[in-house]
Amino acid sequence: RSGEMAKSTQLIDNEVFRAYATYAAIVLLKMMLMSLVTAYYRVTRKAFVNPEDAASLGKGDSAKKYLRTDPDVERVRRGHLNDLENIVPFFGIGLLYALSGPELSTALLHYRIFAGARILHTFAYLIPLPQPSRGLSWAVGYAVTFSMAYKVLKTVLLL
Repeated sequence: RSGEMAKSTQLIDNEVFRAYATYAAIVLLKMMLMSLVTAYYRVTRKAFVNPEDAASLGKGDSAKKYLRTDPDVERVRRGHLNDLENIVPFFGIGLLYALSGPELSTALLHYRIFAGARILHTFAYLIPLPQPSRGLSWAVGYAVTFSMAYKVLKTVLLL
């Protein structure tokens, strides 16, 4: 068992893996914050989808008026869903990429651009910023993930 623990600590000593862990934590925390932003918008807009949540604002028919959709809540939810569609693949592909032996400077470039693109995408969604800001920030993050996936496949399959 001590041999297994030594391998884990060796991974933590790997600068590329530490960079991955840093930026993965940043974008995962950002994604988690979107849940809080969604809850904030639901409460401040009094727009709930579950009867038990609406019941906290009234009883019977008076609570039913809070069972509704709200454009601001839906905008935040769409941003959060977009995070799920993009950060989850980054999490897996970024790990494989870190383990494929890239140069630290190249890995940092990938990770920083992805994190920056996702943060910009969130601001573009929530403010909202005019298009094509949201679309470009999505495309940049997607391209980074694709680039890392290509590098992994090239390394593993000798493409």
